[in-house]
Amino acid sequence: MKLDQRSIGRFWRFYEVPTWLLVVGVYGTWGLLTWFYPVLPWWLLLPAGGYIVALHGSLQHELLHGHPTRWPWLNALLARPSLWLWLPYGIYRDSHIVHHRTERLTCPLDDPESNYVFAEDWGRLGGTTRRVHEWRKTLLGRMLLGPAVAVWRLVRHEAPLLLRGDARAWRQWTVHALATAPVLWWALVVCDISLWAYVAFFAYPGLSLALVRSFAEHAPVRDQARATAVVEASWPFAFLFLNNNLHALHHERPAMAWFLLPAAYRAERTGILKRNGFLLYKGYRQIFGRYLVRPIDQPIHPIYRSIRG
Repeated sequence: MKLDQRSIGRFWRFYEVPTWLLVVGVYGTWGLLTWFYPVLPWWLLLPAGGYIVALHGSLQHELLHGHPTRWPWLNALLARPSLWLWLPYGIYRDSHIVHHRTERLTCPLDDPESNYVFAEDWGRLGGTTRRVHEWRKTLLGRMLLGPAVAVWRLVRHEAPLLLRGDARAWRQWTVHALATAPVLWWALVVCDISLWAYVAFFAYPGLSLALVRSFAEHAPVRDQARATAVVEASWPFAFLFLNNNLHALHHERPAMAWFLLPAAYRAERTGILKRNGFLLYKGYRQIFGRYLVRPIDQPIHPIYRSIRG
């Protein structure tokens, strides 16, 4: 029986074929890059390795929002092998769900993905810590220092839990270790990549690229409808972030599959931009041009000044 184009389209969307192809493509491309590591020049390996690891981070984000299957355990199984090594999928999933559910985006107390501090805490920070916060408000600083800061913040939060025997923390890290062991075995043993080289060419630049997306996606305002930006990016950034650069739309419909977002945005662009107060960037070139070395704003939250609100 010949299938018409409409039937093929329904099959494509219902079974989320693009996401399955993405899963195979991400892990397959990573496998090829690591396999050919000895013969690839550093100037090709660095951007390619960073890109594929950042794309895997975007894939994890897609999977935690309920794709490509209706079974969370299967989506988690696809997401858990950590190509950037540092963050257990379960911790990321739980904190990101809190980020979507909070009624005070960017608030340091309520939003786990906030990049701000309370004014009452700023005075207690050392000079070096303040400088790091300020540097991370530039895009260059976020890309260079952001991965190290993210890892340090995770260690500072999780280490006390593990040391006091918190069962949930131990379970998260045990699952993470088991899921990431094949990644390390393939890269370090089969492909003979040293750990420092894997971090330098894959893990660190991958997280650095991923942090570009979140740099300007939320504004510190009270009106939550106006807190989430849209970046009208073209390929390769739109694909790298799986269209999550259309972030206002993603927050309105977090369950919408990544490959459906562009058409929905084109159809509803005017309404989406009205609702988000026209918080719009015309691509990442504009963001790089404005904020590469100039702060986007200040580390102290301008509205939520203390833990009391």
